Amino acid sequence: MASSDRVSPAPEAGLIRRVTRPFGGDEPATGRACSVQRRAFRETARSSALLRGLEMAGALGLLLLAAGCRQDMQNQPRMFPQRGSKLFADGRSVRPQVEHTVARGQLYETDYFYTGLMNGKEADMMPFPVTMQVLARGQERFNVYCTPCHSRVGNGAGMIVERGYKPAGNLHDPRRLAQPLSHYFYVMTNGYGAMPDYKAQVAPVDRWAIAAYIRALQLSQNASLSMVPPGTQVQDLKNIAVQEGLPASFAGPWPMPATAVYGSPTVGYVAGAPAQLPRPPAQAPAAANTRSETGKRTARAQGAQR
Repeated sequence: MASSDRVSPAPEAGLIRRVTRPFGGDEPATGRACSVQRRAFRETARSSALLRGLEMAGALGLLLLAAGCRQDMQNQPRMFPQRGSKLFADGRSVRPQVEHTVARGQLYETDYFYTGLMNGKEADMMPFPVTMQVLARGQERFNVYCTPCHSRVGNGAGMIVERGYKPAGNLHDPRRLAQPLSHYFYVMTNGYGAMPDYKAQVAPVDRWAIAAYIRALQLSQNASLSMVPPGTQVQDLKNIAVQEGLPASFAGPWPMPATAVYGSPTVGYVAGAPAQLPRPPAQAPAAANTRSETGKRTARAQGAQR
C-alpha cells in the first residue's frame, strides 16, 4: 500500500489524533485537538450548570410543597352548608346566629328611634332621656364626624370649607334653630344637599346623641342672661380672649374663604359665620288664577261643542 493510501488507526482515549499527509509522514494536529477539547469542556460545563439548576428547582419545589402542608388557623377545612359535622355537639356545620343579629340593610324598623319621623313628620323630642353621659357621647361623635365641615362651634366654617368645599349649614342661624330636633337625626341618616348620609358610620343611638349635643351648642351661642343661675359670673368673650393672650378680634366673625358661596342670601353673622333665614313656606296658587284657568277651560270646551 502506498504511503499516501495509509490510514492512521482510530486514536485511543486521551491520545492526540494523528493525521497522514499525502507526501507521507505523520504529524500531530495540535490546533484541531485543542478545539475539540474546548468544545468538550464547554459541553461538560453546560451540563453541570443544567444539573445544578435542576437540583435548585427541585429543592425549591420541595420547600414550597412542605410549606403548603401546614394546617394552621389560616388554612382550615371549610364546612359545606347544610351538611353534618362531628365538630359540634348538635351535629350541624351551620351555626345559629347570635341573638338579635340583623344583617346590614335588613333593619325594617319604622318607629321614631330609627327614622326620626312620627306619622311621617319630624318631631321636636328625643326617643330616650338625655343625661350628661349622652351629651358627652354626642360631643365626642360630633367632634369626629361633624367638625370637618361644621367646625367645633357648629357655625359651618370647618376646615374642609376653608379648602374650597361648599359651606356647611350654620347650626346657630334662624333657619336651623327653627328645625325640630329630629331634623338633625333625619339629615344624618339620609343626607341633605351636599352633605352625605352617615348612617353607615354612626349608629342610631349616637345620631340621637349628636342631635342632643347640637341643641346644647345652640344654647351656648344663643343663651340670655336670664338663663344664668343667680350668683354666676358672666364674662364677655372678648375679655376672655384678652385674658388668654389673644386679640379681642379673636371672638369676632370667622374669616370665610372666597369659595364660600351660599345658595341663598345670608343675613348678618351668628356664632362668627354667615346666617340664613328660614325658607318661606310654599304658597298655594291664588284663587283668582284658579278661577281664570277654570274659565279658560270652560270656554275651550264650549268652543269645541260648537
